[in-house]
Amino acid sequence: MIATLRRWADSDVGYSFLHSPTAIVAAVIAFVCIFCAVFAPWVAPHNPFDLATLELSNARLPPAWHADGSKAFLLGTDDQGRDILSALMYGARISLAVGLASVVLSVIVGVAFGLLAGFLGGWIDAVLMRLCDVMLSFPAILVALLIAGVGRALFPNAHETLAFGVLIISISLTGWVQYARTVRGSTLVERSKEYVQAARVTGVAPLRIMHSHVLPNVMGPVLVLATIQVATAIITEATLSFLGVGAPPTSPSLGTLIRVGNDYLFSGEWWITIFPGAMLVLIALSVNLLGDWLRDALNPRLQ
Repeated sequence: MIATLRRWADSDVGYSFLHSPTAIVAAVIAFVCIFCAVFAPWVAPHNPFDLATLELSNARLPPAWHADGSKAFLLGTDDQGRDILSALMYGARISLAVGLASVVLSVIVGVAFGLLAGFLGGWIDAVLMRLCDVMLSFPAILVALLIAGVGRALFPNAHETLAFGVLIISISLTGWVQYARTVRGSTLVERSKEYVQAARVTGVAPLRIMHSHVLPNVMGPVLVLATIQVATAIITEATLSFLGVGAPPTSPSLGTLIRVGNDYLFSGEWWITIFPGAMLVLIALSVNLLGDWLRDALNPRLQ
């Protein structure tokens, strides 16, 4: 383990990371947010969604440092008496899970279509690229809002798993386009190189060439794009939840918490919406900064 870490530290990417204070700070913030979200049942001081532990007498308490605050609720409580700090950890779990799952699905679909379009060309390339043009003509948030809204309307009493599935698909429906166009451009360059021509001459099947030879050489831009798109997916999920068609009310995400707090923002209970909003900004900002660093670290022109 130590030897592996040393080899990574001596690599170009490791050296770039260790000498970039911005990347280190962003990585620490992202790690803390992800750790608290993943281990929320053990880290959170309360279970904000256990109805047996909620008391309306604790509703809308200010943060602990406020004169009317309670030390039991560090960041205050919401309108139902739920601990804001615990709700942030549990809500971040849903936002991160939906964001990561939608990006993974977008990468799988986009990379597959991009490889087929760039390597095979012809009518397959034309059809897939026209499909990309059609998808790009619609605003991503509008498509996600439409699909998520239709899914909730068709299955109003569906299980939470199905609701999350509809939400992930709605975000992925437009997210795959950027990966497909990126991979297609890189594949057009790679397919004319000598190692691909040599594989064709020796009788290697096209699918094996794409999987074993072309795919590893086009994944660099995809990794950078995926890192940045995680933040975009999380914000899209929060937007849909804020509009009421995202995560179900029984499992609120950060967007749902912001929507709930928005009703009390102008009545003085600012902490109900400010802290979920700050959590969302921290996650998105740290991921974006890591994506910018990764883009520069993998750019051979900057080495």
